[in-house]
Amino acid sequence: MIASLPVPPHLPLDRYDWHLIHQQLDAEGWALLPGFFPPDAARQLAQTESTATLEALRSSLYRRLLPIARAWAEALQQDAPYPDDFATWMQHNRDARQTRPLSAIQRLGQDDYQPLTQHADGDAVFPLQLVALLSDPETAFTGGEFVMTEQRPRMQSRPMVLPLRYGDAAVIAVSHRPVRGANNVYRVTARQAISRVRAGQRVGLELLLHDGR
Repeated sequence: MIASLPVPPHLPLDRYDWHLIHQQLDAEGWALLPGFFPPDAARQLAQTESTATLEALRSSLYRRLLPIARAWAEALQQDAPYPDDFATWMQHNRDARQTRPLSAIQRLGQDDYQPLTQHADGDAVFPLQLVALLSDPETAFTGGEFVMTEQRPRMQSRPMVLPLRYGDAAVIAVSHRPVRGANNVYRVTARQAISRVRAGQRVGLELLLHDGR
């Protein structure tokens, strides 16, 4: 029987510089959280898929990312219906008939991949999410790189490979984010993918702060 995980099993969120993370998200659309899940915690989470652990992480992460989400909404001249607490935000999701969980442990075996996607379907969409790598790319699998693309107005798509190591996490843009140009702010469209796993099994976490329809 697998022992239950402590909650939370990740490094404390206050170990990270959230002002710097905000700057990195503004500049690149993603920010790395090195060593977010220590190896033992990453291994246990991959095995247990603890719903309680994921919900606790969603709630605490929401509070950290709320100022960034509000700033992005203001920059894009959008309404920012993001309440102060996660429970109220989840009620907004239910009111919008968004009750399907989007957060999950994802397992990709040999020749599996995730095509370009974004989780932006619904009226209550939080603009940031967390992804993490729960298996070791040096021993458990090869391939399976996490890729983001951004489409900017009148420009070709920009691909980015996130340098995730075992236990690392990253905060990324879900679908759209503001970018300041020479004269104004414009909106870029982000999508995410995982390249083909060449051998072994890749285990990752995708943590959304809203639910789907």
